[in-house]
Amino acid sequence: MARRVGTIARGIRAPLAKAGDDVISLVIDSIKRACKDEGFSLRSRDVIGITESLVARTQGNYASIYHIAADISQKTSAEEIAVLFPIISRNRFSLILKGIALTGKTIHLFLNYPNDEVGNPVMDRDVLYDQDINPYIDLLDEKDYRTIPGLAIVHPFTGVDYVELYKSLAPKGKVNIYFSNDPKVALNYSSEILLANIHERSWTKKILSKAGAKRVLGLDDLLTEPVNGSGYNPEYGLLGSNMASEDKVKLFPRNCQEICEKIQSRLKNIFGVEVEVMIYGDGAFKDPKTGIWELADPVVSPGFTKGLTGTPKEIKLKYVIDKELEGSRSALEESVKERILKKKELDIDTNETLGTTPRMYTDLLGSLCDLTSGSGDKGTPIVLVQGYFDDYTAEW
Repeated sequence: MARRVGTIARGIRAPLAKAGDDVISLVIDSIKRACKDEGFSLRSRDVIGITESLVARTQGNYASIYHIAADISQKTSAEEIAVLFPIISRNRFSLILKGIALTGKTIHLFLNYPNDEVGNPVMDRDVLYDQDINPYIDLLDEKDYRTIPGLAIVHPFTGVDYVELYKSLAPKGKVNIYFSNDPKVALNYSSEILLANIHERSWTKKILSKAGAKRVLGLDDLLTEPVNGSGYNPEYGLLGSNMASEDKVKLFPRNCQEICEKIQSRLKNIFGVEVEVMIYGDGAFKDPKTGIWELADPVVSPGFTKGLTGTPKEIKLKYVIDKELEGSRSALEESVKERILKKKELDIDTNETLGTTPRMYTDLLGSLCDLTSGSGDKGTPIVLVQGYFDDYTAEW
């Protein structure tokens, strides 16, 4: 029978999870119920995505601002600290800044401009241009931010003035905010640096270490082990953390690889097919209107089964069709299917493969899962993707 449907992504509803729940059983039971009640079944190479927040919550992987303060105090000694390049976010950074403030240190907070690392706007770039301000070399302070007409802006989605918000999270006089894209400038204010950026953290550490910084920590160096009974993440620390309450953050989950492999094994025993399993956080996509990247986590997927390693190798179908429009429809279909079946023999940069997305499977599938589940009230922290690895030749 001919195949009439390609890729399908289904959000799978699950019980509201809490700390201490068995996440493996929760996922498997939710998949089983969905298959039974909705009338579908698992197939070989289906992909099951599980949102990282579900895993972290069942692990009870939380830390308070007091745990953050204790860890920073243990790992730094100066009375002043420079904090570099956080993203502009209430969920991602505001509680971390509260924790830093609890140490009693004077904070010199440096923000990228005109946008943060993932594209959140901090200033109006047209005003910068009109004022001949060069974001590559110019250091601005709060006075510049407030007195240059039109420079300060609020976030286009939240309507929040993040400079004002960050300023309010520490006692008066304990946080000074500057705007720069040169990390070395921070050494004029403190020899101890805390990097709050995500994707450029290794490069920034390298620049500062070479420039003579006494101590450079990243968010991935904090909460890498329990602090007074807190949650922790040995690989990512505070990276990937999210606001959980007014004084507590949820950390990125632990042991993700092990969890994925156990789910894969148990589902094979139940359904007789081998599926792929991944844990996903933020998708890796960009809003075309605002230029803001979704990816505020350190990676899209902190754990996945081995079948999701690598990148797609696909035929550029529309190129082949356009190239061979002169033939009959049956000849065209025959030619297309032949090329697909032989695609493993093709060089990856031939004309027929150019333009297919050269991204990791986990980034592509994680983005699909994130868009399917959302972060709102859908109640589908599990996503089942079917047919993703099929092509035009696939039949039932």
